[in-house]
Amino acid sequence: MTLAVGVLASGRGSNLQAILDACARPEFPARVVVVISDRERALALERARAAGVEALWINPKDFTDREAFDLALVRELQARQVGLVCQAGYMRILSPVYIRAFAGRSLNIHPSLLPAFPGLHAQRQALEHGVKVAGATVHFADEAVDSGPIVMQAAVPVAPDDTEETLSARILAEEHRIYPEAIRLFAEGRLRIVGRQVIVNAEARR
Repeated sequence: MTLAVGVLASGRGSNLQAILDACARPEFPARVVVVISDRERALALERARAAGVEALWINPKDFTDREAFDLALVRELQARQVGLVCQAGYMRILSPVYIRAFAGRSLNIHPSLLPAFPGLHAQRQALEHGVKVAGATVHFADEAVDSGPIVMQAAVPVAPDDTEETLSARILAEEHRIYPEAIRLFAEGRLRIVGRQVIVNAEARR
């Protein structure tokens, strides 16, 4: 059975495109059924429409607070029977209302080797700290920022002459590789959360 995926995106949607490209493969066990953005002109919505996927803008200004917005978000996702939600450059902090609704069924990607450098400008933080290895992390979303159980990581060496832009570009290439892979593992029933750890089963769930 094919997993229905919802994607939350605020910007250009390059990770969304990597997910859409993966889902276009006949053997891939998931399909994006809706892309939701908090920004009306987000390029991610255009990418969704180009792929024949429903693109939905929810205006935060229509709601009194963050929880009211997230309740609307949850209703839209549940109405489409989404089994997994993927944050892909989604710039809003999600409230407990959302986290409770999709506990263990919401993935995020972050451009660092978590738990190092959570939050904004992770690549800049890595360069300022002089690390020799940076990277990307796919993790389950929880109520804190970039702190949920880690599913996959990819290491990216930091070159002496790296700028924030050059390092970000190499990390992004790894994000595009590991995010669809994490979705595939979830769709195959191979991910199990035990405390703070994610156990990857060798075989798909029957």
